Amino acid sequence: MALNHDTSFLDRMQPNVAVQFRDRVQRSPEREAYRFPRGEAWESVTWKQLGERVEQLAAGLLALGLEPEQRVGIVSNTRYEWILADLAVMCAAGATTTVYPTTNAEDTAYILGDSECRIVFAEDEIQLAKLRAHKAELPHLAKVVTFDPPTGSGQAAANGDWVIGLDDLAALGRDHLAAHPGILEEKAHSIGPDQLATLIYTSGTTGRPKGVRLRHRSWVYEGEAIKAQDILSEDDLEFRWLPMSHSFGKVLLSVQLAIGFPTAIDGRVDKIVDNLGVVKPTFMGAAPRIFEKAHGRIVTMTAAEGGAKEKIFKKAFAVGLEVDRLKREGKPVPLPLKVQHALFDKLVFSKVRERFGGRVRFFISGSAALNPDIAAWFNAAGITILEGYGMTENAAGATVNHPEQNRIGTVGPPFPGSEVKIGDNDEVLLRGPHVMDGYHNLPEETSKTLTEDGWLHTGDKGSIDEAGHLVITGRIKELFKTSGGKYIAPPAIESKFKAICPYVSQFMVFGNERNFCVALVTLDPDAIAGWAAENGMEGKSYADIVASPEVKDLIDGYVDELNGHLNRWETIKKWEILDHDLSVDSGELTPSMKVKRNVVESNYRDLIDSFYA
Repeated sequence: MALNHDTSFLDRMQPNVAVQFRDRVQRSPEREAYRFPRGEAWESVTWKQLGERVEQLAAGLLALGLEPEQRVGIVSNTRYEWILADLAVMCAAGATTTVYPTTNAEDTAYILGDSECRIVFAEDEIQLAKLRAHKAELPHLAKVVTFDPPTGSGQAAANGDWVIGLDDLAALGRDHLAAHPGILEEKAHSIGPDQLATLIYTSGTTGRPKGVRLRHRSWVYEGEAIKAQDILSEDDLEFRWLPMSHSFGKVLLSVQLAIGFPTAIDGRVDKIVDNLGVVKPTFMGAAPRIFEKAHGRIVTMTAAEGGAKEKIFKKAFAVGLEVDRLKREGKPVPLPLKVQHALFDKLVFSKVRERFGGRVRFFISGSAALNPDIAAWFNAAGITILEGYGMTENAAGATVNHPEQNRIGTVGPPFPGSEVKIGDNDEVLLRGPHVMDGYHNLPEETSKTLTEDGWLHTGDKGSIDEAGHLVITGRIKELFKTSGGKYIAPPAIESKFKAICPYVSQFMVFGNERNFCVALVTLDPDAIAGWAAENGMEGKSYADIVASPEVKDLIDGYVDELNGHLNRWETIKKWEILDHDLSVDSGELTPSMKVKRNVVESNYRDLIDSFYA
């Protein structure tokens, strides 16, 4: 078992998020809290300005009759208004229910209905239309507050008094505060640590999503536990694009409240690279897919230039990886290698760092496994990626690597004040203040996942290394056995391919109870379009490009390279490129971009079976 014994901060923890937020506003009134895009420019607000706006909105919710622990939905992309809404709900003693903006209308209605939301913050007309279409299934929903005003003639009349704007809610709040001065301070001190703060519905790869009940204690603990590890300071600058509907995005808010650093926020994924250049953050949280895409983009762009540039690039990373390996093993770097490394740092690595704004101290990777080869590649360029681990059921954070002891291939040591142990079948178990209260309205599911003495079954297979760092080897349910009796861990093979092939989007391995492994492949549309333009296929559709003999030969070479790194029984004997990339809209990815393996396997059952015919 791994246990982090530094628990002194637990005695100083605030009782709830509302008090934690109010305390941050009082301590850092004139410091920057957020910056966010307004048209082409960025607008900035201080903690004092944020506090005033949140107070108005929280009081507005009370004016609408919100009671303690009653649910308030947020259906929106990541943006400044999302933060305002979430903080207002928790300061009013309500509980936020998060919904991905990409969630279809039926599932949106299910989540808001199951959680019995009384009020919903809806981003725009698109999200409002989902609620309007399923209004009959939402008997508890009394009011919708929009971030962007509804557009189109007759919309105001169509909405009646059911829909109001954010400014309308703030105006209600100002009136309520005038009539009830001190109400929010009183409300904040009435919230107990175990009171419900958030319902996050896990996207799930099978069946209906489950509502994870997270307490105020969980979020306060997460922020204070990160603060206690001295990873971040008030002088850092975060860039946040992650979905706030996901626990990874939510935990970054908790950390910000605990430490007080400013955050630049913009959830538009297509703007990430541009925004990094403008914002120049010192850190950012991201899912592994972002690093895979960045790695693939840089490698393919350099390959397209060819000639001396490509040779220098490849030599630079060969040197960088060797220097990085020696340093991690505690060995001296020979002087000739040091000189080469310094030269390549100026010629190559500095330019890679500049793509991410030039000031990044580290990235934090979570929500899925990060390939160690990709982590090492970034490390060689002077960009540290700290991999962490957790799940929605424990408020996102359970372990994380540290800048001064970043053991690539592990997800770091446990947070202080929490426990990690390895149970039966090498399952990772977690215990601590961050663990959920249970699943909403699902007592049987809760009893399967939580033990009576507070251990959370994660469903992940892992081990603890000699330094006390957790190593995750895959999902227990994803492991399969070939007909020859050999166990296969598909995620390990899949992540290896992603590190080798810069054009891949998804690589899915199958072979349960079969005599060999096969794979379904999808390519990154942008990356393969760039390749096509260089190879006489510019303007062709994705389906035409991936069906071409040239692309099949290209991928065949990468599969051969992959097989050279695998055990004989793991090698991919047959594979096929699908005519489309997986997407949330197709139902083959969850909103947090995880592959729904069972859906893909079901959709392509005939193709998979044909590999064995």
